[in-house]
This record gives sequence, C-alpha cells and structure tokens, in this order.
Amino acid sequence: MTETTAPGLQEAAAGPQEAADDWDRMATAAVEGYFAAHPTFAAGAGRHEFDGLLPNWSREGLDDEVRRLCGLRRTLGACEPARLDPRRRRERQVLLTQIESDLFWLEETAWSAANPQFYAMALDPGLYVSREYAPAAERAGAFAGLARRVPTAVAQIRANLRPPLPPTYLDLGASTFEGLAAFYRADVPALFAAAVGDDPALLAAVHTEGAAAGAALGDLAAWFAAERARQRPSGERRRESRAPWNGDGGRGADGDFRLGAAGLARMLEATERIDLPLARIAAAGQDDLRRNLAALAEACGRFAGGNGHGGAAAAGDRVAACMARVQAAKPADGPVAAARRQLEHLRRFVEERALVSIPGDEEARVAEAPPHQRWNSAYIEIPGPYDRHLPSIYYIAPPDPAWSAAERAAYLPSEADLLFVSAHEVWPGHFLQFLHSNRAASEISRLFIGYAFAEGWAHYSEEMLWEAGFGDGDPELHIGQLQNALLRNVRLLVSIGLHTGEMSLEQAEAMFREQAFQDPASARQQAARGTFDPAYLNYTLGKLIVRQLRQDWLAAAPGRTWRGFHDRLLSFGGPPLPLAREAMLPDGHRGPML
Repeated sequence: MTETTAPGLQEAAAGPQEAADDWDRMATAAVEGYFAAHPTFAAGAGRHEFDGLLPNWSREGLDDEVRRLCGLRRTLGACEPARLDPRRRRERQVLLTQIESDLFWLEETAWSAANPQFYAMALDPGLYVSREYAPAAERAGAFAGLARRVPTAVAQIRANLRPPLPPTYLDLGASTFEGLAAFYRADVPALFAAAVGDDPALLAAVHTEGAAAGAALGDLAAWFAAERARQRPSGERRRESRAPWNGDGGRGADGDFRLGAAGLARMLEATERIDLPLARIAAAGQDDLRRNLAALAEACGRFAGGNGHGGAAAAGDRVAACMARVQAAKPADGPVAAARRQLEHLRRFVEERALVSIPGDEEARVAEAPPHQRWNSAYIEIPGPYDRHLPSIYYIAPPDPAWSAAERAAYLPSEADLLFVSAHEVWPGHFLQFLHSNRAASEISRLFIGYAFAEGWAHYSEEMLWEAGFGDGDPELHIGQLQNALLRNVRLLVSIGLHTGEMSLEQAEAMFREQAFQDPASARQQAARGTFDPAYLNYTLGKLIVRQLRQDWLAAAPGRTWRGFHDRLLSFGGPPLPLAREAMLPDGHRGPML
C-alpha cells in the first residue's frame, strides 16, 4: 500500500502477528491524528496535554481536515481486513465509520456554514470546572488558555456562516452562545475565585480572558438574534420552504434545514452503517408508537381503577386526563433532589436482579444544567477513558425563565417521568454503558461511541427495567416509562417527516403534544431539535435494533441470559450497531436488524 497523505501508516505484513502489530501502529497514528485535529475531543477523553486548545475552524483549516480525512480513508481502506483478527477488523470499521461521519457533516451537509451545534460543544469550558482531574489552579490555567483562543474561533465561525439560516438554527445560536457568553464572563471566574484566590495573577487571567471570550460569544449571539429579527420582523413564524438539502454540499438556497429523503438515508449509512429504507424505519417506528399507545391506554385504565366505557373519543379523553394527572405529580423537593433519591433505588434494582454487570465504583452526581445547555432537558457528562475513577454529572435543565408561569410549571418533569429519565442517563443507561466502554480492551472502542449505540442502549434500558419487574406493576410508573418511549417514537417519525418535507414544524409540534403528551414548551423544543439534530431518530431506532439483537442472540443458543447479552453487547464499547450484531451472531442467525 502506498499512501503519501497519511505518513506513518504502513501496509499490514503477511504474518498474523506482523499484521496485528502493523495495524496497531496504524490505529495509534490515526487516533493521534484525530486528537490533533480535534483537541477538545482529546481533552474530553482525558488527554490533558490538549487542554485549552480549539480546532482550526478557518476555511483553510476545514479544507485541511477534509483532505486529512480523505487521505486516512484511502489508507485504511487499502488495508486488507482479511489479514486482521476480528477485534482489529472491527476497529478498522469503527475508524472508517468515524471518518465517513465527519466527512458527511463537513462536506455533504456543510453544517459549518449553518448549524451552531457544529461548534458549541467544543466551546463549552465545563470540563475544566466540573471534572476534578487536576488541581484547581491547573484547570483554571487551562480555562484561561481556552478563553484566550475563543475570540479567534468566533471570528472563524462568523466568517463561515452563510445566511439565510433556518429560524430554529438562529434561535439555537442566540440562546447557546449567549449562555456560553455568561458562563465565560461570570460563572466560571466565580467558580474558580475561591480555589485560586491565592494566585492573583492566575485569577486575573481567568477574569480577563473570560471577559474577552464572553464578549466575543455575546457578539456572536447578538448576530444570531439580529438575523432572527430580520427574518421575522413582525414576530410571526416564518413560512417554511419545501426545498430540501441539495445533496451536493449544503442546504437549499433559502436556508432550509431539510436533508431530504436521500440525505437522511445517507446520514444513517455514513454515521451508523445502517442501510435500511426510510419507509422500513418509519414503519417500525409507527408500529412501536402504536404498541406504546395501546400499553398507555391499558396502564391508564388501571391507574384510574378500571378500563371504563365509551367510544374512541372518550378513550382519548381518558388517556389525556390520565397523563395530566400523572404529569401533575411533581417531585416536592424539585427534580435535582428527586433524581438523587431515584439513582439509589435504580442501582439497587439493577444489582438485585443481576441485569448487567457494574464494572466499577465511580459515582454519578446530579446538578442543574448551565444556561447554555438548556436546549436539552437532561443529559450526563461522563469522564473519558483516560480520566479514570472520576464522577459523572447528570444535569437537569430548569424551565426557561422567559416562558409563562404555566409553561414553566408544565415543563418540570413528573416523578414518574423523571424516574425513567434517570434510568436513561444513569442506571442502567448512559452512565453504566460508559463504565463498560471506558474499560473496553480496544482503545478505539473506548474512544468512538456511536449515537445509535449510546442512545439506543439508554432508551432500551428504560423498557428493559420495566420488563424486568421494576415498579412491581405500578401503573403510574409504567405511564412514566411509556411517556419517555412515546417521546422517542415521535422523534423518529418527526425526524423523517421534517427532513423529507412531509411534515411542517407546526405539525411536528402538534405530534409531540398529541401523541407524546408533551407540554407546549417541550413540544416546541423537541420539534425545533429535529431540525438541527436529525439523528435524534437514533433513540428509537437504536432501541429497536438492540431488542431484535437480544431476541436473536437468546434464540441462537440455549441457557443464555439477559445479563449475558447485556455484558457481551457492552463489551464492544459503542460501535455502529450492525458491527455489534455481526460480532454477536453466527452467520445463520443474522436476520433483519428490524
């Protein structure tokens, strides 16, 4: 193999050990190249020599990254997989998928010219505040270094943006960057003040660099807000275009967000190795939605003390009244305190039922989400594989203070709803999965975790808990589990509907209200997310693929258990789910994924 664009990567030799050694060198070079191009990813993984650095988002920097990825793809593609053992063949496929995913977002969608999410995660300095991987002074210095680079990064972002942008992107940019501005300007310096107060020069750098970064981010937020006001001067919602993503490096000419049917299918193929017709995926999502709606009607009948009588309209009214009653049961001590209580109960159930191994003693703490991350109602920040034995932070977002009092009250999760959010984020969801992936035998498996695997597992785990007897059949808890399932069902259908042009944003909001029983503010938030995060269909899609894999794996040999399945699946880290399916099932048992 001859390759000049990726120095240090060599052709695999003929012998098995030589081929393995050569691949390991190639993989190490590929990982180090990825870290250099994505230093915030490296720092988040625990490689702290990359602390305080940002990617090069200039036009030249993005073009260089495309060239680097294309060269690496040619090099890895030329490496003959038959010469590698199964683990290394899977590593090669994972790396190639990561390359295809990055190129899809860089070249085929041109998100650097439109989507604030392309930049926001790398700009988040929360790592240096919440993760105690080093003394506070060292982390404060890393924050100051990051903040010092933010104005240059903001100038690059502003130069990349190509209006008109979709209104939901403008809303996201205004809120995200204004939240980040406040975080840099005020919150982070205040949090470090006590810890580094005996070093006046360091504290002054934190304040000075934080203020400059905050000012630059505030200007960027103001640009998004001004663009939003210019597009909607009357305050009315902008009429949506039906022109989809053009399939040739960008959005439609009027700033429309839609990928189109071909683009959405290509997204799944490039980012997840899922090659299924959209119609098949939509049908599976619709079937799961019907199943969950039927289960909800039954649970509401038990919750109300009987199934009742009357026609379809009366049944619909009963379910709506039931959901309203369950949703009104808010935690008396607030969602953060309630989640802390729930985590103890959830972990105990997982251990007592031996559902899946718990491979470490790390803890998950609960906190209120910072303002710049409140577009997401709940999420967890988990230390990377090189930051061993540090706690994770499970964040819960409060309602937006700009909303009405009624919307703020409705947005707060019910006790039952929150319980399965906690299951999704911590036990036995994301937190437990990353306890396993951070201990995987392969470095590549520890680093590169697929969206469909991570969210599919976490969503699968909610339903798996209920199937395992969690709650002892309590219909109120079942309603909480189903509320989360219905939300993810609708996400799948909305993603497909929005991006194929078959559904408007207003219709998406209505579907979240009427079939996922979301409050109005959440429905708006969820519908908007579908425009800038089309891959949120992976929650239900991943869950359905994992459920089918469990069924097929258990049927392939007698005596197998759920715990055996879960431990085996999680041992791979988080590869594209088709790769896990291929590894877990012998040839004769590999039927359809769905």
